[in-house]
Amino acid sequence: MEKSNPTPQPVRFGAFELDPCSGQLRKHGIKIRLTGQPLEILTMLLDRRGEVVTREELREKLWADDTFVDFDHSLNAAVNKLREALGDDADNPCFVETVPRRGYLFIAPVETPAPPAPIETLAPRAALPAPPKKRRYVLSVAAAAMVVTLVGFYIARPHLYFFRRPIRPAAQPPMSVLPFTTLPGRQYAPAFSPDGNQLAFTWDGSSGDNYDIYVKLVGAEATVRLTSDPALDCCPVWSPDGRSIAFTRELGQGIAIFVVPALGGPARKIYTTKLQRARFWYFWVSGLSWSPDGKLIAFPDQTSPDEPYGIFLLSLETLQTRRLTSPPSHFTGDHAPVFSPDGKMVAFVRDVNYVEDIYVVPTSGGEPRQLTFDRRRLGGLAWTPDGREIVFSSSRFVFSSSRAGGFGLWRVPASGGTPERLAVGGVNAFNPAISPVGHRLAYSQGSWNSNIWQVEIPAPGHRATSPIKLIYSTMYESGPQFSLDGSKIVFVSTRSGNQEIWMCDRDGSNLVQLTSFRGPLTGTPRWSPDGRQIAFDSRPEGYADIFVIQAEGGPPRRITSDAANHVVPSWSRDGRWIYFASDKTGIWQVWKIPAEGGQSVQVSRQGGFAGFESADGKLFYYAKGLTAPGIWKIPVQGGEETRVLDYPSAGYWGYWGILDKGIYFVNTDAKPHPTIEFFSFATGSTTKVGAFEKQPSRGSAGLGVSPDGRRILYQQTDQEYSNIMLVENFR
Repeated sequence: MEKSNPTPQPVRFGAFELDPCSGQLRKHGIKIRLTGQPLEILTMLLDRRGEVVTREELREKLWADDTFVDFDHSLNAAVNKLREALGDDADNPCFVETVPRRGYLFIAPVETPAPPAPIETLAPRAALPAPPKKRRYVLSVAAAAMVVTLVGFYIARPHLYFFRRPIRPAAQPPMSVLPFTTLPGRQYAPAFSPDGNQLAFTWDGSSGDNYDIYVKLVGAEATVRLTSDPALDCCPVWSPDGRSIAFTRELGQGIAIFVVPALGGPARKIYTTKLQRARFWYFWVSGLSWSPDGKLIAFPDQTSPDEPYGIFLLSLETLQTRRLTSPPSHFTGDHAPVFSPDGKMVAFVRDVNYVEDIYVVPTSGGEPRQLTFDRRRLGGLAWTPDGREIVFSSSRFVFSSSRAGGFGLWRVPASGGTPERLAVGGVNAFNPAISPVGHRLAYSQGSWNSNIWQVEIPAPGHRATSPIKLIYSTMYESGPQFSLDGSKIVFVSTRSGNQEIWMCDRDGSNLVQLTSFRGPLTGTPRWSPDGRQIAFDSRPEGYADIFVIQAEGGPPRRITSDAANHVVPSWSRDGRWIYFASDKTGIWQVWKIPAEGGQSVQVSRQGGFAGFESADGKLFYYAKGLTAPGIWKIPVQGGEETRVLDYPSAGYWGYWGILDKGIYFVNTDAKPHPTIEFFSFATGSTTKVGAFEKQPSRGSAGLGVSPDGRRILYQQTDQEYSNIMLVENFR
């Protein structure tokens, strides 16, 4: 006789229990409302716990008959409902983890209660026989003798009385947080001396005009300046014997490594990298690390501009280098290396187009091991003195629906595990440093406020008016772009706690949030020619992709989906194509794809990034992003590229806009402040039309021009400062 399948048993995980037969989910015995596709997804994940359930498998089982549905949006919505029912967090999951580009994984321990035993097998337990009388007498005598012995032992040696209440260990002193520097301007990148009593750091000086290396003793007010070169000095690190400090200096030919005596003296250059500062606009986290044995310095570098940067080791005996990491070609690169206390491992940050995680690799070489899976921006890391944990700064908590702010401090086991938030650090904490001795933690804590300003372009013979702050908050505003009829503005904001796409009227009123990705870095919105759609980039699964959303709202539609990064979209003048930058070939190039999706076509051949089609649709103008300054042009139908302008500078790829008569751009080299200038196609001449009051934000799409050329929107950092905080009794 064939055996029938047993009835599926309830499955328990955490405080939840799912009954597959009734389809009921309960928490602490109370029914939780979960039906339809979210419930089906949970059932599939539990049936395949420990395995990845792919997106294709979910589509085939749950959406096979829905040929007209937006599968990506429907799946994301269903998973979000499931997480909401479980109280789970996509950024720090306890139950359902997203596996980028593949699917989902159930990660919580699962318990399946054993079915009750059949009634006939539950026989009464047999009574134990009583011990014989003689045996009971012997046991009683032995017990009495033991009591007498113990009493005599205590009388003779009361100090060894083990029945006393155990002595409680002395209470650990509480952690205290105090400002270490209260200097004007910006102080970054603290580094402890080997004895933990001094901190070296980078400061832009009382005038805010030049970054140099300084040293300050804990508990003292005097600050010692070690460098005074006009170039940008950063990222100090102490030698293990405390006699020297290594740091980076930005030179014309690349970022160089220098060494200066800790007590003061001339700095000596020991190595010049091939990196430019533009590759590290978060330059204070690019970092150096000195090995505990004093023989090596770890640093980021590359052998050619077309490859991602990796971690290299510099021998201080021979000044020869050895490459330690080689990220895949579509990655941005590795930086922020830190040696473990025993010198056997190096932790570092791996960047995939502004999406970062922590990795560790043996100093002797080998395959790096990924430690975090948050896909967030990171602001530095440090090992604990015992080598068991890594403390790091991350934006992972910024994009929670319940909190807003900047970088926070976290800790994660060096062997892997779930990161935990530190009790110290607060908002906008980065550059963590831990003293080798003395239980001290230092970090930088800062504040940034970036807003969108508008300047009117005066008519000939008219006086210029002062700029006005048009779109502003206490958070981050960026990427402004006018619609082609000039009535609307689309921009990026973190005012919701997440970096999302927003829209408003041209006077800054009637603000509307368009996207709700709730976490992934989302930006560079661009209007379609008819003003009905907006293209932008986002990173919901790690890689950056191009999306399109209707201007009146609704679910975003994914345009690109292959395993590469696709960013900074713009539309063709007829609305049929969307241009974008992609690193699918190993370096950034301009591509275009049909606006409804389909096969992409490569446009540039010698590097390219953000750009716009000319008013007549015949040429495509573009900047090359972080690799080279200038604006270039190439025929839409193919041909040779031509340099048009030397500006904008590398790193300011988003500070320009094109009209039929010429190009507006920002000259970041102008003194005393960057200027807004106009390049005329007709005359080839350049004229100044405005100026920034403060420095524009590097690495963003910060300029928008109205279709009539009368108004310019620009992003400006209105407030920026940073001080160093010191934590005593850190554990």
